[in-house]
Amino acid sequence: MTVAEWCVFGTLMLYLLTIAPIKWIGFRRFDNARPRDPAFYNDPIAARALGAHQNGIEAFPFFAIAVLLAEFRAGPQRLIDELAILFLIVRIAYVFTYLGNRPTLRSILWSIGFALNCAIFFMPAIRHWLPG
Repeated sequence: MTVAEWCVFGTLMLYLLTIAPIKWIGFRRFDNARPRDPAFYNDPIAARALGAHQNGIEAFPFFAIAVLLAEFRAGPQRLIDELAILFLIVRIAYVFTYLGNRPTLRSILWSIGFALNCAIFFMPAIRHWLPG
């Protein structure tokens, strides 16, 4: 497996691990029979964790498809790996800014992550102008 493919797995785990601790910490209030009960997410931290989790679910498909497409279309693997690592780092920072209630920085990080995704996605189209 390539580094970028491991980053796809890491991104998947990140969005799962974003919400799991909140449910575990609030286990006395969390009802697994009603996992989407809005009352559980009334706490501001729980609400922000849910938002970060949901955004992770939204961001994941584009990232996974971008990596696989770039690799399938023979983009430069080293560059794909580097951009995928950067994306994962940005997503980790994004989660922390979401939990820390830093909306401006969070939006900046989201934009950077989206730009990295676009760069990976369009890499096959511009690979002739890229270094090895």
